[in-house]
Amino acid sequence: MERVYNFSAGPAVLPVEVLQQAADEMLNYKGSGMSVMEMSHRSKTYQAIIDEAEADLRELLNIPSTYKVLFAQGGCSLQFASVPMNLMRNGVADYIVTGQWAKKAFQEAQKYGKANKIATSEDKTFSYIPDCSDLPISENADYVYICENNTIYGTKFKKLPNTKGKPLVSDVSSCFLSEPVDITKYGVMYGGVQKNVGPSGVQILIIREDLIGDGPALACTPTMMNWKIQTDNGSLYNTPPTYGIYICGLVFKWIKKLGGLSKMKEMNEAKAKILYDFLDSSKLFKGTVVKEDRSLMNVPFVIGNEEMEAKFIKEATAEGLISLKGHRTVGGMRASIYNAMPIEGVEKLVEFMKAFEEANK
Repeated sequence: MERVYNFSAGPAVLPVEVLQQAADEMLNYKGSGMSVMEMSHRSKTYQAIIDEAEADLRELLNIPSTYKVLFAQGGCSLQFASVPMNLMRNGVADYIVTGQWAKKAFQEAQKYGKANKIATSEDKTFSYIPDCSDLPISENADYVYICENNTIYGTKFKKLPNTKGKPLVSDVSSCFLSEPVDITKYGVMYGGVQKNVGPSGVQILIIREDLIGDGPALACTPTMMNWKIQTDNGSLYNTPPTYGIYICGLVFKWIKKLGGLSKMKEMNEAKAKILYDFLDSSKLFKGTVVKEDRSLMNVPFVIGNEEMEAKFIKEATAEGLISLKGHRTVGGMRASIYNAMPIEGVEKLVEFMKAFEEANK
C-alpha cells in the first residue's frame, strides 16, 4: 500500500528514513540479537541509547549544563498537575490561556494553589496571541505558564511573554524542535513527542536545576511525578517508554543530518508559506488565525459550510490526504505540517484544494 500524506495533529507523521531504520533494527539491534523493545532498560546497550539521545538533544538545542533533561511518560496532561506540584513553593502561579491545553493546565493548577489567569484570547475563540509585553505578573508567582504553540487553534507565540523575572514554563508539544530556541529564556520547557519527535507515550522535560531544588513544592507529589527523583535517576527510576525514547533518538539524528534546527525552521517556513499563500488568495477557503500569530505547524481553515467541509474531507481522504478534519471543539479543517511532513505533501494538498475550489464554485 502506498503511504498517505498524514496531516494528523498527533500521533503524527514520522520521517520515513527513521521508520526504515527502526524496521531494519527491529529484530536485531546492533548485534544484540533482540529488539530494543525487548531489552532491559538496565542493560548497557539501552543505557547507551538513552545517553546518546540526551546528548544529541542537548547538541540540537544547545542546552546548558545547568539544565536537566528528563524523558518521562504519562502524556503531557500529567504535567498539568506535575508543574504546580513541583514548582508552587509560594502557592501562586500565573497562566496565559491561549487555547484548550493552556486552559486545562490552568484549571488543573487551581487544585494545588492559587492560579491566576493574567491574559487570554478566549474572547475571539483563541484566534490570536494577546499582548504579553506588560502583564500583571503576581509579585509572589512561582512561575508564568504558556502553551507556546496551540495545536487546535493554530496560533504561536512569536515573542515570549515578559515574565518580569519569574520562571517561564512552556508546553511546546506541537512546536518542539521545529526551530532554534534559547533555552536560557525558559525555566521549564516540556512537550509530548507524538507530534514532532516520536511515538506517543514519551514526554521530554528540560528543567533548570535550581527549580528542582531539594524536591517538589508539595509533599503529596507522587514519586512518579517528582522531578528530582526522576532526574536523579537519569529517567530510569522505573521502566521508561524504552522504544519511544529510541525512536526519538533516531529523529534527533535525522534533524542533525538535515542541518539542525536552523535548517528545520527554513524547511517549515517554506511549507507553511505554500499553504498560507493559497489560503490568503482563495475565495472558498479561509484561514482562522490573525497573520502575525500563525503557527508553522498547525494550519486551521474553514469553508463556512459544514456540508461542503465534509465533502472536502471525504474527497481529500480518497486522494491520500488524511486526517484533515478540524478538532471537535472548533470544526472545519486543520493541516498539521510537522517536521516530517515533506513539502510534496503540502504541494499536493494545495493542488487538491485548488481543484476542489474550481469544481465547487
